[in-house]
Amino acid sequence: MIDKLNSPQREAVTLPPQHALVLAGAGSGKTRVLTTRMAWLIQTGQVSPLGILAVTFTNKAAREMTARVSSILPIDIRGMWIGTFHGLCNRMLRAHHRDAGLPQAFQILDTADQLAAIKRLLKANGVDDDKYPPREVQRFINGAKEEGQRPGDVEAYDNFRRRMIEIYALYEAQCQREGVVDFPELLLRAYELLSRNEPVRAHYQRRFKHVLVDEFQDTNTLQYKWLRLLAGGGASMFAVGDDDQSIYAFRGANVGNMSDFERDYAHGTVIRLEQNYRSYGHILDAANALISHNNGRLGKNLWTEQGEGEQIRVVEQPTDLSEAQWLVDEVRGLISDGRERSQIAVLYRSNAQSRVIEHALFSAGVAYKVYGGLRFFERQEIKHALAYLRLMANPDDDTSWMRVVNFPPRGIGARTLELLGDQARAFDTSLSSAVARVPGKGGSNLAQFAMMINKLSFETRLLPLPELVEHVIAHSGLMAHYEQDREGADRIENLNELVNAAAAFVIEADMAGLPAGVVVQAPMTGATTVIADAGQDVVLDPMQEGFNGLSPLMAFLSHAALEAGDNQAQAGQDAVQLMTVHAAKGLEFDAVFITGIEEGLFPHENSVSDPSGLEEERRLMYVAITRARERLYFSLAQSRMLHGQTRYAMRSRFLSEVPDVHMKWLTPKQGLSDSEPRWKTSHYAGDTYGRQVAPRAAPVPPKMLASGVTVGAQQFRVGQGVRHARFGEGTIIGLAGTGLDAQAQIQFRDVGAKTLALGVAKLDIVQS
Repeated sequence: MIDKLNSPQREAVTLPPQHALVLAGAGSGKTRVLTTRMAWLIQTGQVSPLGILAVTFTNKAAREMTARVSSILPIDIRGMWIGTFHGLCNRMLRAHHRDAGLPQAFQILDTADQLAAIKRLLKANGVDDDKYPPREVQRFINGAKEEGQRPGDVEAYDNFRRRMIEIYALYEAQCQREGVVDFPELLLRAYELLSRNEPVRAHYQRRFKHVLVDEFQDTNTLQYKWLRLLAGGGASMFAVGDDDQSIYAFRGANVGNMSDFERDYAHGTVIRLEQNYRSYGHILDAANALISHNNGRLGKNLWTEQGEGEQIRVVEQPTDLSEAQWLVDEVRGLISDGRERSQIAVLYRSNAQSRVIEHALFSAGVAYKVYGGLRFFERQEIKHALAYLRLMANPDDDTSWMRVVNFPPRGIGARTLELLGDQARAFDTSLSSAVARVPGKGGSNLAQFAMMINKLSFETRLLPLPELVEHVIAHSGLMAHYEQDREGADRIENLNELVNAAAAFVIEADMAGLPAGVVVQAPMTGATTVIADAGQDVVLDPMQEGFNGLSPLMAFLSHAALEAGDNQAQAGQDAVQLMTVHAAKGLEFDAVFITGIEEGLFPHENSVSDPSGLEEERRLMYVAITRARERLYFSLAQSRMLHGQTRYAMRSRFLSEVPDVHMKWLTPKQGLSDSEPRWKTSHYAGDTYGRQVAPRAAPVPPKMLASGVTVGAQQFRVGQGVRHARFGEGTIIGLAGTGLDAQAQIQFRDVGAKTLALGVAKLDIVQS
């Protein structure tokens, strides 16, 4: 089991029962260590499979962990708790729904459904959605929940925030009334269950002797609190992560959790996995040099036995169009040299960059795929079908009701729905229960819709899950609607695939196995079965993933909601992979292009004035670099179209943080002078194939080099404070050109970096 592990990996796997932090660098075999640790604990008799809880962030990672442990151990491991935070909390709440204050058949709102519920709430309560935008309300609510705060816990330090707290309270009441929970609620409700219910907490603390956490750097405040409760009975916590790859602060991830864990639990037991099995030396040394500029790191240095490999190829083009054309030419060369398209990745910091690249690839006939697009359960037609299915399971689900009550169109207008909502609020009932109180033709149409849902429920009550789904798609009107749509072929194919997904779910659930002493309902026949008691304490123990004691339909709907919330996508066909750097986390490719390495783009303009934001941008660049196995490219443009405007750019400071020895420039260095800022870069070499590159004939946009310029009667200099009527106050960080052609790059306090024409922009100089 451990013969093929290197020394630090073996040390981590064979640790005695104790708290430990494993700093696992990119490509250092962290998943192997985590799964082998679980297998080692079981194989050596230190714990039973039921005594292990392993948690990660994506369903894909959870499945991989389960598969790897199964391949190592010759025993049945189906009793183990391996899953995502949301999946495990869902499982816990299903078992203890009464203690958690939830109906057994509670539904899970994915992100889109949560937003729809918030929009409905704002409208019902007469809230101005211009002043309180639904997405901002959603971020506020989710942020509070991820900090473990209910409405009464949030500080109201101004009127706007006070109103947001009131909306949060209304939203909570709506969700409780409808029997639904959103993703943050799953974790918060599970945390509250453990913290407030001593018997339940004691049960899980007795059960779990080892708690193993993958991607610990991505945990938020509440997730760490939940883990601490589970480990409070003496369990050993084994945390694996990499603080240099913490890139999800915008989702609430707290990189400080790793330092806190080292202080609170590990107490010096920190094992560093630094040998990289993915990349060559130049790539790793560049990553090490870059990330060394961040403060407060726990510290590690990646190395490899594979040799230095090729230098990083760097290209600077006049425009984003020429950058994209160069990229296409290089990609075609890689393909001609025998590279698989799927092993070539193009990374960008902002989604807005992809259009030009996609157009160039399409025009050249190079197959490509935008990785991380809409996933199956997020597609419009699938969400419509799931809404019908959810109404059959729970007719009081107002979010699902509103989604499909008039889809396909059935003559139910906005005024009718407003009246329905008024009646529901007046009598504190769900929308479906208020239908009988709506008069006229609108009420008649609503009644017909409600009768259709009841009819579908009756007709499918004895059908196996796949046939149930097929029947609902056919008789809800969805299939006929898309058959009449000239562009509906793909949507019909997706609806048919939903039936296949239901069939696959039943098969997987049948194979998942169930723990002893649990009464279950057979998936196809509905017959009840009692799994023979093997002496395990199961009074408080939820079932395995299977059907969780629910009907097959309810279990499938929970599965679909959890899958829709999983942000990780599948790589797919043999095509060049396009993606944001965030989406590239966890992936690796033979050849990687990192595009748009410019100030204001990478690092992003919203981060350059914030030290913590800049450090996260640097971690993001570190992640991008370490995706490459063999060949890595940096590319940048001196000007690009962003948000409908041409923007001139300076080279990213990240280029200056990578030593020259690791880079080879493929384009001449144009327009350089001794006055260039500190991120001046290195020598010019040849191109990929050793040919000399002739100087570009295209005109070169002005570089931001001048220390001062005069426009009319005003004098501007670098470092000067200015005020703009729209953008507010800022500081000049770069100047170019002369007279009326002069331009200034200004770092504004509120809106980030902007490039303005001084002959047009009306700037006031702020006296220091």
